[in-house]
Amino acid sequence: MSRPESNLPALEPRARLALASLSLTVLMPSLDSSIANAALPALAEVFAASFQQVQWIVLAYLLVMTSLIAGAGRLGDLLGRRRLLLGGIVLFTLASLGCALAPGLGWLLAGRALQGLGAALMLALSMALVGDALPKARTGAAMGLLGSLSALGTTLGPSLGGLLLAGGGWRWMFLVNVPLGLLALGLAWRSLPRDRRSASVAGFDLAGTVLLALSLGAYALALTLGERPWAVQNLGLLLVAALGGGLLMRVERRAAAPLLQPALLRRPLLRSGLIGSLLVSTVIMTTLVVGPFYLSRGLGLDPARVGLCLSLGPLVAALAGVPAGRLVDRYGARPLCRLGLLGLFAGCSLLALLPSRLGLAGYLLPIALVTAGYALFQAANNSLVMLDAAPAQRGLTAGLLSLSRHLGLISGVAAMGALFAWVARAPTAAGASVEAVVSGMHWTYGVAALLILPALAIACSDRLSGRLDDACRASRPS
Repeated sequence: MSRPESNLPALEPRARLALASLSLTVLMPSLDSSIANAALPALAEVFAASFQQVQWIVLAYLLVMTSLIAGAGRLGDLLGRRRLLLGGIVLFTLASLGCALAPGLGWLLAGRALQGLGAALMLALSMALVGDALPKARTGAAMGLLGSLSALGTTLGPSLGGLLLAGGGWRWMFLVNVPLGLLALGLAWRSLPRDRRSASVAGFDLAGTVLLALSLGAYALALTLGERPWAVQNLGLLLVAALGGGLLMRVERRAAAPLLQPALLRRPLLRSGLIGSLLVSTVIMTTLVVGPFYLSRGLGLDPARVGLCLSLGPLVAALAGVPAGRLVDRYGARPLCRLGLLGLFAGCSLLALLPSRLGLAGYLLPIALVTAGYALFQAANNSLVMLDAAPAQRGLTAGLLSLSRHLGLISGVAAMGALFAWVARAPTAAGASVEAVVSGMHWTYGVAALLILPALAIACSDRLSGRLDDACRASRPS
């Protein structure tokens, strides 16, 4: 049942500043996840390095961030979320300055790894602090805004990196973070509520955190290393990840204060939210994996038009994020979570079934439906999971949500890319015929539509629906 917009409390000035600081702490690491991509050829020339070497400028950042984000959230619960977020901003800013001043590739890689650690702290704790800094009735809008900025940052990264590279050289790609970091630090220091507990690591599961980081790092590396995910080294890394995961479960069962608490993972909302986030993030990467090849080879567009068309999806997601969050606040998250998944399923199904003779419109309209559904699902899903989390576990919960999203993005690049190349019957998609590219797109989006079905089934289950109703009622102002 809807409730009037006037019933939603207006944000106080301090809360507005807090939202601005959290927005910056999401935007900065999102930009840096892709800002260096456009400069890799130039950096290879500057450092006289191969492409395999300079690609670690991107991988070092993503691997450290993905591996440590869950542990960062848990550490924030113990040490204080505001305290650790401020430390993460300082570390990210100083690491950015170090990257800009790096005299060689090794120093640059070390700086990027430190940036990844700071990014893990910032992304995990910014979402967790929404519940501390803003009223519950505004949680959906805030989550929608943060999700929009995450999508916008990742999308704008290559373009901004190219502009900075052309205007001032590669060092400016990292120097730009220094004033932004100082601004974020000042806003966070002034506006975020002080931690209510003293810092203590007595309940921190170091063994579990290390095993989780190693397992996730091996998994992410297996999916991103080289051009063939099925190579011997990649399969070996997947085996290491599986063994590490098994050992982690054994250690967690015996730990006094486990990082992955069985009671926490048994919560239906969290479990369904993580599964949904993983599946949806895997699906959304299909647009970036398949889109460039279908637009250029399938429809014959030139590079400029391909880039313009590819910007539509992220732009729709960014613009839809805040309205989606407000709809969640107004109508409740349960129906909008389902509606977002239905939009994703419908868009992917259309892309799998529509003939290529419909041209550009037959691609762009379903893509707009997919990305709008993605924005709606993210706002609703994040709100549900975070509202259901106990205050003492918000950091870990937010870290797990961010982890599931990044694992989905990495899995989508590897799995959907491999499927597309296999259906196209070419070692690389660039070498495939027009008919093979069209067939590859249809099959890949068909699989993407099937991946949405488990998430939709979970969201529609009777047991979960009761938990969703409870969370929705808890989020509404009295």
